[in-house]
Amino acid sequence: MPDTAICILGAGPGGATAALHLANAGHRCLLLDRATFPRDKVCGDALSGKVINELRRIGEELPDRLAAEPIQLPSWGIDFYAPNGRRLAVPFKPKYNAATDRSAGHISKRIHFDNFLIEEVRRRPEIDFRENVDVARHEQLPDGRWRLLGQSGEELAVVKLLLVANGAQSSFARLVGGHELEPAHHCAGLRAYYRGVTGLHPDNFIELHFIKDFLPGYLWVFPLPNGEANVGVGMLTEAVSKKKVKLRERLEEMLHTHPALKERFATAERLGPVRGFGLPLGSKRRPLSGAGYLLLGDAGSLIDPFSGEGISHAMVSGRHAADWAGRAFEAQNFTPEFLKGYDGAVYNRLWQELRLSRGMQRLLNYPWLFNFVANRAANNPTLAETISNMFLDLDLRERLRKPSFYVKLLLGK
Repeated sequence: MPDTAICILGAGPGGATAALHLANAGHRCLLLDRATFPRDKVCGDALSGKVINELRRIGEELPDRLAAEPIQLPSWGIDFYAPNGRRLAVPFKPKYNAATDRSAGHISKRIHFDNFLIEEVRRRPEIDFRENVDVARHEQLPDGRWRLLGQSGEELAVVKLLLVANGAQSSFARLVGGHELEPAHHCAGLRAYYRGVTGLHPDNFIELHFIKDFLPGYLWVFPLPNGEANVGVGMLTEAVSKKKVKLRERLEEMLHTHPALKERFATAERLGPVRGFGLPLGSKRRPLSGAGYLLLGDAGSLIDPFSGEGISHAMVSGRHAADWAGRAFEAQNFTPEFLKGYDGAVYNRLWQELRLSRGMQRLLNYPWLFNFVANRAANNPTLAETISNMFLDLDLRERLRKPSFYVKLLLGK
């Protein structure tokens, strides 16, 4: 293949993962990003077990290398706070020893984690990585290739296959892929960094607070290295508009007045501004490919509708995108019909989990039902484990197909 046969737009987790898998398979690619790394990205910063296993698929040594870095904290579970105030602690492993075991998850600022992946990219001669390159326009030529143009109209590249991983605001995903912003399948979020938050879990459990008068939104507190914490809120864009919610005001109010939070934030210091971002959710199945292109990660609207997690899904899509790029070149077939195999591969891996998360998201409209599930999970190992598995790399598809699973749920076993 010529050097510009495959071009990846965006060097976040999805694009970087695709590039690294292509390199592992011996394929060259062009990787473009408008930023210069390291660069920040507004996010919750949690790295689930699915992220760790995707790292392992890139290189067996990568999880241990990440775990040895001071840029991350090992995380051992999740604390859910139901609308009735009930705390449901869900460890990622039923029994663990934080002093000796390998953690299932981590928390790391995106400026650091994304650069961790980029350092791997820089090591690979198969990847032509170019930073500070802003692709302003894209046009498809009569022969099916994509022509990429810069801000001044200069030609940046002409490529046979385009892997689009340039995030939630991707104009390509909107204009070519047809991913319009749908308020019922989109989340508005805010994030701020704090220092000095008290009461964080000693084993760095991430916290999800479902506060009754803020539903169907939620508030998170994720511990970070150096005594910092990532604190934010998310709510369906549809609900924000309908309820006329001012997210910045509500975040400040809840941190300083809610009984479960006010003492913990009494002396905390906010570091920098509160920053907003949009999350295109995977609560609706959308096309992920077309003539000569694949959509990855946030550009493919693959974010978990309940937890807001997007990093692992971006990496899953990056792995499958590299696979199908290789298949397309082997077959010399870049038609929409052929590339739909990529859609099938991604949704075969993620759709059951996305549907389960969509169901959990709907519980937020019914506080009494959410309370019931939280109370039930506290005494139901099967349900608690299922919630935990949503954040791990344990494939729920087989479990959800077995009648015995539902019997255990009903019997509380």
